[in-house]
Amino acid sequence: MTTTLAVANQKGGVAKTTTVASLGAALVELGQRVLLVDLDPQASLTFSLGIDPETLQTAVHQVLLGDEKVANVLVTVDDGPDLLPATIDLAATEAQLLTRTGREHALRVALEEVVDDYDWILLDCPPSLGILTVAALSAADLVLVPMQCETLSHRGVGQLLDTVYDVRRFTNRHLQVLGVLPTQYDGRTQHARAVLEAVSTTYDLRVLEPPVPKTIRFAEAPAVGRSILATSRRSKGAMAYREIARTLLASG
Repeated sequence: MTTTLAVANQKGGVAKTTTVASLGAALVELGQRVLLVDLDPQASLTFSLGIDPETLQTAVHQVLLGDEKVANVLVTVDDGPDLLPATIDLAATEAQLLTRTGREHALRVALEEVVDDYDWILLDCPPSLGILTVAALSAADLVLVPMQCETLSHRGVGQLLDTVYDVRRFTNRHLQVLGVLPTQYDGRTQHARAVLEAVSTTYDLRVLEPPVPKTIRFAEAPAVGRSILATSRRSKGAMAYREIARTLLASG
């Protein structure tokens, strides 16, 4: 069975892209077949895995509009997963989708042709609650919410859960929230620990462990087009994502 996991939080800078890239690489290390989907017009996932978006002739926007098949757009990245890349053209596609019937299901329908080729499909959602995020949630089995342990991220979780509730009502009644993943975590600060506890109790959400520590190694990895699992294999950040990947397999 293929598991489709949306990594979503409308707040930017919470390590959604880092989580998708790192979990994808960790799952490949565990022998899983993995597809990563870049749904952010900024194409950060595409760039961080060594693909220059400006050189691409085809990308995910053509797939969502039905102009191209997924198999014709896929690229394989050095870390092992396949990637459905994005370019800035995805921004215009979001506006085009708003006028189309069944827009919420565009991604799910597009992925149907390749879903049996993978064990995991990881969706990197944009920092918004627009149609691209809704399409991702409509295609997903599970949602993972990366979150910095600070007050503004805490507020965003509630807004995202409202969107998840609407998606369950109208487009994907089987969608489940896997939990919150603390990122850029500094356990030495009382504020970080307090916010994490508040999220767990306020929203009754599972908190995945271990928290992903704050480290410069995450910023260094995209410069060479790889994930932290390749550039700093024994770092605490890399080891954290490996443990989370094992948790995903165990719970799946």
